[in-house]
Amino acid sequence: MKYSKLRGMSALVALALSAGMAHASDAEGEFHGYLRAGAGSSSEKGPQSCFDLGGNTMKYRLGNECDSYFEGGYTKELAKSANGVSFVGTFWLDAYKNGSDFGNAKPEIAKAYVEAKGLDFLNGGVAWIGKRYYFRPDIHMLDLQYINLNGTGGGFDKIGFGPGKASYAIFKDNDSNVFDPKTGKQLSSDAALRQNFAYEGLPVNQDGTIDAAVSLISAQGTDRHNGWQLSVFHKQDKVFGGSNTFGIQYGVGPGTGVGGPCCGRIGSSGSTLLGSDVTRLRIFNDLVIQPTRQFSMEFVALMQRDKSNAGGSSTWTTLGTRPVYAFTQNFKLQAELGTSRVTQPNGGEALRLTKLTIAPTITMGESYWSRPELRAFVTYGKWNNAATAAVNASNNSGPVYGNNTSGTSVGIQLETWF
Repeated sequence: MKYSKLRGMSALVALALSAGMAHASDAEGEFHGYLRAGAGSSSEKGPQSCFDLGGNTMKYRLGNECDSYFEGGYTKELAKSANGVSFVGTFWLDAYKNGSDFGNAKPEIAKAYVEAKGLDFLNGGVAWIGKRYYFRPDIHMLDLQYINLNGTGGGFDKIGFGPGKASYAIFKDNDSNVFDPKTGKQLSSDAALRQNFAYEGLPVNQDGTIDAAVSLISAQGTDRHNGWQLSVFHKQDKVFGGSNTFGIQYGVGPGTGVGGPCCGRIGSSGSTLLGSDVTRLRIFNDLVIQPTRQFSMEFVALMQRDKSNAGGSSTWTTLGTRPVYAFTQNFKLQAELGTSRVTQPNGGEALRLTKLTIAPTITMGESYWSRPELRAFVTYGKWNNAATAAVNASNNSGPVYGNNTSGTSVGIQLETWF
């Protein structure tokens, strides 16, 4: 039975891919996606190991991703009204495996929604309903979507309002009930109703704009808690051929994203069991520059403080940089150095981890963002005794380093988006 289901899903993936490839050049349809895959080994002679402190932190990703991931699908105009209003559908699948071979990973629906474009009363905006990715900018070097409003719902996007664009959407998150396993009686619900308001592109200085996003989360179960989050970002373009993003974020209860469907991301609903004593403050700066055709670099600095009555206070701070030099149009040498520190709520010694990667790379172009990239890498990790348990717990290869406080991994990796 499981095999037949897998064959059916595999056929669905193949159909989506073939349809997208067949029409990739069609003006009315587009195929897009993302893929990372690779293989490696560690100094302990086992699977590739990755160096991470786990918990509410994120790891530096170059030569330090032990998983495989694909997402992709097709966007096509479904219909067009006589007055020019266009109805556009998007359908994507994704597949993830916490290891190098994801051939038997279970494909799932990542996006399935329809947009209505060209409506006069929305002043250039778009109406939509369905399941989608929504307002999720990231710090690439950490693979941290510092805000993520993904979900199933509907709304109005990028309506011209003053000097910028306004958006409103409503989502139903964690849409499930809690039952007594003995009596079958419904006890409560994990569900939350989330409203998102965003305003993008407010000019504040030469080549600089402000974006802001608010989430209001209403718990729908008994003995559950509401929450909220506010995020403000300043984006500065034309900085040494690149751009800089500075952000301040604050979340309360389920507005922290803690206990949510993935990675504790701010924006979507976290667990509605979290009360107003649970807070998250994040301040960060992400700079990507390209001062010359050959040289580019990303630099990140971040502080995140998590507090609660039950868990106390813990602060994650991190600094990292990824310099890249393109010797030719199709060959780069990349390095990535990142160091992280996490304080413990009990006042014990802080956890520390430093990771260094060297990665010769075959690439499509000289830009920092040029993809595909075919990389070979050597990654070295060093941590203190206090971090040993966390590194072992978050390593996909298991506690292979035992009581050691350093390790090395080597491997190859593909990353591309299209």
